[in-house]
Amino acid sequence: MTSFRDHDLDLIRNILIEAGEAEIMPRFRALADGDVTEKKSSIDLVTDADLLTEKRVTEALLQIYPDALVVGEEACEQNPRLIDRLVDADLAFVIDPVDGTFNFSAGLPVFGTILAVVEKGETVAGLIHDPVNGDTLIAARGAGAFVHSGAGRRVAAKVIAPRPLDSMVGTISINDIDRDRRQRIAGNLAKTKMAFGYNCSAYEYWLAATGKVDFIGHFKLMPWDHLAGLLIHAEAGGYSAHHDGELFRIGQLSGGILSAPDRDSWEMIAREILCAG
Repeated sequence: MTSFRDHDLDLIRNILIEAGEAEIMPRFRALADGDVTEKKSSIDLVTDADLLTEKRVTEALLQIYPDALVVGEEACEQNPRLIDRLVDADLAFVIDPVDGTFNFSAGLPVFGTILAVVEKGETVAGLIHDPVNGDTLIAARGAGAFVHSGAGRRVAAKVIAPRPLDSMVGTISINDIDRDRRQRIAGNLAKTKMAFGYNCSAYEYWLAATGKVDFIGHFKLMPWDHLAGLLIHAEAGGYSAHHDGELFRIGQLSGGILSAPDRDSWEMIAREILCAG
């Protein structure tokens, strides 16, 4: 088995940059009607950019790590059992080629490529690449989180300092829950200074990990949406847990996830936003 090393992150970042330049950006705001296909609903889409980016990144990774497991969002549409193999894999890469496909297909520059590196059931590195600006948010376990700009700068990422709920800005993604809970949580978000929604985990984790917003929350837990972002957020100083307070483990696809600056903030948000009647 070819092992992963932290300095390989530069190689992986270059793979994502090249895929963005070759497959994503030439198709941005240039999709024809037949280039967008619905998967499960009108807001769950796939485009040629998704498929070709995942193919390109997968092939490049397997050239370097030929024995690795690659779990791509689009590959899992064809073979859902790939997710089951993730927990026990010696080395795995988890890819969301274009997170925020709805935004991408609508011509909104709010999307990104997400990649997590997993070893023996633990996320050891995460990357979120913004192909529009060429910037990449990167973290390795125990080594902090950093924004690598397209211009060559490297700046540490840090979550926002804790503050009162009525000063907070955040989002809870409520698209995947029943109407009653959606109404209750949406009403509770009025307790904050501002609620937002981008329909893009890549951007949401980026904003939370760089201190631009206070909290983000989700109910749907597909690994390509969250593994990289959760590690990056933790390495930026943040705290995340399932909605019942249990810490996240790879392989859990239910229970929701909430990310906040620290545990006290997490408990306040969970109490006042998720649980309050």
